Amino acid sequence: MSTTPDLLNQLRIDRNASPPPAAGGRGRWAVIAIVLVALVALAVWWFTREAPVPVRTAPAQAEAAGQAPAASSVLDATGYVTARRIATVSSKISGKVLEVLIEEGQRVEQGEVLARLEPTDADAQRKLSAAQLAAARSDVVRAQAQLKLAEQTLVRNRDLAGRRLIAAAALDQAQAERDALAAQLQSARDNAQVAQEALSLSDLGVDNTIVRAPFSGVVTVKAAQPGEIISPISGSGGFTRTGIGTIVDMDSLEIQVDVNEAFIGRVKAGQKVEAVLNAYPDWRIPAEVIAIVPTADRSKATVKVRIAFKEKDERVVPDMGVRVSFLQDAAPARPDAPLVVGVTVPAEAIVQRDGKTVLFVVRDDRASLRDVDAADARDGRRRITRGVAVGEQVVLSPPTTLADQAKVTVQP
Repeated sequence: MSTTPDLLNQLRIDRNASPPPAAGGRGRWAVIAIVLVALVALAVWWFTREAPVPVRTAPAQAEAAGQAPAASSVLDATGYVTARRIATVSSKISGKVLEVLIEEGQRVEQGEVLARLEPTDADAQRKLSAAQLAAARSDVVRAQAQLKLAEQTLVRNRDLAGRRLIAAAALDQAQAERDALAAQLQSARDNAQVAQEALSLSDLGVDNTIVRAPFSGVVTVKAAQPGEIISPISGSGGFTRTGIGTIVDMDSLEIQVDVNEAFIGRVKAGQKVEAVLNAYPDWRIPAEVIAIVPTADRSKATVKVRIAFKEKDERVVPDMGVRVSFLQDAAPARPDAPLVVGVTVPAEAIVQRDGKTVLFVVRDDRASLRDVDAADARDGRRRITRGVAVGEQVVLSPPTTLADQAKVTVQP
């Protein structure tokens, strides 16, 4: 049986004893670990996620059923791409080049500054003309003041002569002085006008030190550098430049071919033409005859024919070699002709990968690589006989980095 002291000892609090462990400590640490793992996984996904490739697309279209057969060639010829509007730009005056503001391949607009010449002489001439104009205007003011005084004197002398207080000779002298000063004033005004014209001419001389583009185009040649002497007239030596650069209006590009005069009867103005650049043998460009130049080259027995591009493209540059086919009008389709149905896509959608003709089809924001059988390009499109269905979206000009099943985003 416990005594009273034993019972009191049992009720005493032991302050040195360690506190009991918390009931939920392990669970809380487990939750923290799970959250950390999830954050790490999210960060890894964010930095390693696949970035979509921006692309442009166009639908594959159905080829018209029962369409007329394609026009056939009646004559083939070769020629070159030429520019109807091309200029070697120079200055109006001779001078030392101060700065050149163009580079090859640069696009310039009409009136844009191409270069500046050293304006020291032109500025000095303008200052001299401005000083001469100021002096001429001062002469006008002085002559006006003298004429005003002479007119007042003439009025007084007339009054005195009317009262017979002065001789008639004095009146004549005042009249003569007034007329002489009026003539001097007119001469001073004429001199001021001449000085004004001289100042305008000096301003033109200063403006002539600035070389501007005569029309909008692309710079193909940069012919001068700062420090060189430029002159619109070719000098006897080889150290004087005659131009700042050459500008070509790319919108004026056309084809010129020499057709044997024995076959010129097959060509007519407005005739459809199919052009193939030597640099892009798979690209067939629609064109048409502008005109047949009404003269022949007796040494070559040829007639020059001008042909216009019906499609503008930055890949076409001057002096490129080109082959052209003059086409005859397509014959109308016969009612009993068999129906021909196919699929056509823009020619720029077809590319070569690993020696194969392929294109990319976009579906569910993914670009799928397709092997296709494609005919030659015509009017900017190619006929597909295998690999693509009507209505599927094909990628235009697919970048070289685009891979099969890559994620894409379609741009307008």
